Amino acid sequence: MKTKYNYVVIEGNIGAGKTTLATKISEQFNARLILEHFADNPFLPKFYNDPEKYSFPLELSFLASRYKQLKDELEPQDLFKTFTVADYYFMKSLVFAASTLKGDEYNLYRQIFYIIYGSLPKPDLFVYLHLSPEKLLQNIEKRARNYEKSITIEYLQKIQESYFTFFRQNPDTKYLIIDINGIDFVADENHYRKIIDVIFFDDYPIGLNTLIL
Repeated sequence: MKTKYNYVVIEGNIGAGKTTLATKISEQFNARLILEHFADNPFLPKFYNDPEKYSFPLELSFLASRYKQLKDELEPQDLFKTFTVADYYFMKSLVFAASTLKGDEYNLYRQIFYIIYGSLPKPDLFVYLHLSPEKLLQNIEKRARNYEKSITIEYLQKIQESYFTFFRQNPDTKYLIIDINGIDFVADENHYRKIIDVIFFDDYPIGLNTLIL
């Protein structure tokens, strides 16, 4: 099926279900799928154990790996796929850095980020899956990743606030914020179809657009 988008990003806080949704969309629409390579980052478990010591190297390593992956995977044309769907966008680097870095480290990081940011293509639609920190923590506990055991509701709240700060400061993208607190698109196919309908069959202006499902 042909869609009006060439590049769609599915984003959200930790545990929101972005990878699951992006994967389901790619399978349904024969879309090229880009998934973030995060599990093999050597700084991630160290960061969760000692955030103050490892936050800067962690954020720099993610900045480099995300840029390389998106540059490598977005530029080549794939004639056999209808469009591209990704489970993250490069701005995620700044969102998380704003929650983990302070002072001069964050200012330096922000300068580096914006130098690189302009060289990457922007999505036609940026979808943000919104869940309360309490529900996010439940999802995180269900998947039982060892390095995520120390994640707190307060940390998830900070990440959420960083996303919305970025949206407000960079309004030149088409953002669709979908509140999914009342649905379960993984377990209920009708809920999944609702999300597909609002993403692909409705029109939205540039800037922030919010829906509650």
